[in-house]
Amino acid sequence: MASSFSEIIEEARLSARALLDYGEHFFNPTVRLGVTGLSRAGKTVFITALIHGLTKGGRFPVFEAFNSGRIAKAQLAPQPDDAVPRFDYENHLHTLIEERRWPNSTVDISELRLVIDYQRHNGADRTLTLDIVDYPGEWLLDLPLLNKSFEQWSAESLALSREAPRAHLAAAWHAQLATLGPEGKEDEQATLASARLFTEYLGVCRDERFAMSLLPPGRFLMPGNLKGSPALTFAPLDVPADGTAPEGSLWAMMVRRYEAYKDVVVRPFFRDYFARLDRQIVLVDALAAFNSGPEALHDLEAALAGILDCFRIGRSTILSTLFRPRIDRILFAATKADHLHHLSHDRLEAVLRRALARAVARAEATGAEIDVVALAAVRATREAQVQRGRDKLPSILGTPAPGENASGEIFDGNTEVATFPGDLPDDPEALFDGAGFRGLSSAPADKSDFRFLRFRPPLLECDGTGEPALPHIRLDRALQFLIGDRLQ
Repeated sequence: MASSFSEIIEEARLSARALLDYGEHFFNPTVRLGVTGLSRAGKTVFITALIHGLTKGGRFPVFEAFNSGRIAKAQLAPQPDDAVPRFDYENHLHTLIEERRWPNSTVDISELRLVIDYQRHNGADRTLTLDIVDYPGEWLLDLPLLNKSFEQWSAESLALSREAPRAHLAAAWHAQLATLGPEGKEDEQATLASARLFTEYLGVCRDERFAMSLLPPGRFLMPGNLKGSPALTFAPLDVPADGTAPEGSLWAMMVRRYEAYKDVVVRPFFRDYFARLDRQIVLVDALAAFNSGPEALHDLEAALAGILDCFRIGRSTILSTLFRPRIDRILFAATKADHLHHLSHDRLEAVLRRALARAVARAEATGAEIDVVALAAVRATREAQVQRGRDKLPSILGTPAPGENASGEIFDGNTEVATFPGDLPDDPEALFDGAGFRGLSSAPADKSDFRFLRFRPPLLECDGTGEPALPHIRLDRALQFLIGDRLQ
């Protein structure tokens, strides 16, 4: 009963906020666009390139309102939410263009407002406000915890950790777990040790050799100002999924901290930010999974299904806008398409569609529009043909980041090289059958079927008239899907 009452209160709060937002947006049409993705998917680069292209005159032939000249001006406006950090666009742009480095990864929420002056097809002048909300995709994977007890979460986490390749990565944590008596007296030191070993296990899972994606709780790997707090000091226990913790026990202590995590971290994020989004793009680094192997690809598939299940999606109506907004468009984008020859771009999209197939079928039944695209928000490579014996291989040219290693050569960050990353198969099912390819998790780098290097941002020439345009792949197609209909 208490749980139901708290849910009713939460829904009332969300409805009240939706009414407030509706009143504001009635006079000032606004789209709140959520930008998320799992670690190293390129969220910061995507937002920076989007803003730069709209405000400085990018090349967007597929983005109809922009290409036709109906967008008169796009400019940044003051950050709308006083309690949310501003997305640091200017510094990120400087890092990309001047330093030729990729900006640091997203570790917290940030926001930026872009005001677009445009002309409708009927000739009327209008303004659209685009509020871009940037947040880590790992936070999305926490949302299902709201509907799970500690016991359920523990059972699921332990079952996952006992599967290959996670089992040997969790060995130290499992060994410590075996010494714990859940029904024994609560023990702060045992809890600290368990939380530390569990967090280390999650961290190793995210290493590029394994590239696991399904790693909740998300804040364990990006704790921020909550580092060391009780709300982030708990771990799964080997207890019955339908059991009840004895009062004063280690089990009860873990339950209390797990519930605190939901109250302090998960619910505020859902209520204050996530539930207010209108549109969403989810960036996916599928190439990291290809580098690692089939296990990472299946883990990514499970993570994407979990992410899509988090959204309250469906066709937006007047009632839903008034009382409970819904996300009516979601775009899943396979990033770093520039690491493949263009002959494999459609195949990369096909792989992502295959990974999302079951989850998308459920979502489309609600009336939501969902699309998939392979893109590079900033293109770091060029294409070339490389002769190997009698064959010409479709390759890419770029400058590997300092420290990148290929065939025993360590790159200095200044030398441009040509590389053949491998061809994706015509049928994506070949990658999901469990034995379709070898990756870093089971073979040396020189024996892997795919090897994608990290490249530096491109060297751009300034003509003295302003900042140069950022080259991209299909960024305009993403913009057309996400906001094109709102600029008719």
